[in-house]
Amino acid sequence: MRILRLKEVTKKTGLARSTIYKYVDAGTFPKPIELGGRSVGWVDSEINDWILGKIQERDMTKLDLK
Repeated sequence: MRILRLKEVTKKTGLARSTIYKYVDAGTFPKPIELGGRSVGWVDSEINDWILGKIQERDMTKLDLK
C-alpha cells in the first residue's frame, strides 16, 4: 500500500488543491488519512479507483448520447 501526499494527488488527478478539498467535503473524492501533526495523505488505490470511476462515467455518458 502506498500513501500519496497532496502534491502527488494533484499531479496524478490534474486537480487543484482547493478542488480536491471541495470534492472531499462533498463526499465525491476519497478522504485523506491523518499521518500525524498536520500531515495527511491519500491511499493510492483509492485515488486510482476514483480515476477509474471518472473514466466509467465518461464512457456511460457516451453510451447515453448514442
